[in-house]
Amino acid sequence: MANNRATTMRVKKPIALCLLLLAAQGAAAQQDDLAAATPATKQVLADFLIEWMQARYPAAPSEGCVLYVSAKSQRMYYVRDRELEGEYIISTASNGLGELACSNRTPQGLHRVVRKFGAGIPPFGIFKARQFTGEIARPNSGTGDLITSRILWLDGLERGVNQGEGRDSMQRGIYIHGTADEASLGKPSSHGCIRMYNADIIRLYEQVPLGTLVVILDN
Repeated sequence: MANNRATTMRVKKPIALCLLLLAAQGAAAQQDDLAAATPATKQVLADFLIEWMQARYPAAPSEGCVLYVSAKSQRMYYVRDRELEGEYIISTASNGLGELACSNRTPQGLHRVVRKFGAGIPPFGIFKARQFTGEIARPNSGTGDLITSRILWLDGLERGVNQGEGRDSMQRGIYIHGTADEASLGKPSSHGCIRMYNADIIRLYEQVPLGTLVVILDN
């Protein structure tokens, strides 16, 4: 598995990236919370994100398909072919961001979708150990941190950050998944994974291929 992971590469387009970064920073400065930013601002940030990732990780798959998770805004943005295709309310960890095993924190940095589970499973179907149990969760019933509907399993791509002993996102079982506790979305409330509305993860599951890049940042 480790041999197939993307490795950090030197940025090849420093001038273009600097210009895009300045544009993105100038636009973002007008809005502290990315969730409240204008569509034009979000598109500038999407453009920069794609350029940055293609330059830094040229060997990574699905170069034009990226999920950007903003922990500060509790939003996830889906960018495909340089266009902002979707915006989703999410929840990251209640313990904040962090990469260490057993921390119950959401890992930062670059990841990819390495496996997908749940095709054809009914909405709110409950998973344990990535297997459908045959049970259907009752929404907002206070039944704990259930994993429902669909799973996108994340693999860290930055050795020493979210890949390797004691901090490996895949070994930690970090997913993007549905939750029975949809009332908790929009604020940090998970145990490390990225939670979504069930309807949203079902749609997203069909749209993103294996190898889709996922970058998780504070904002």
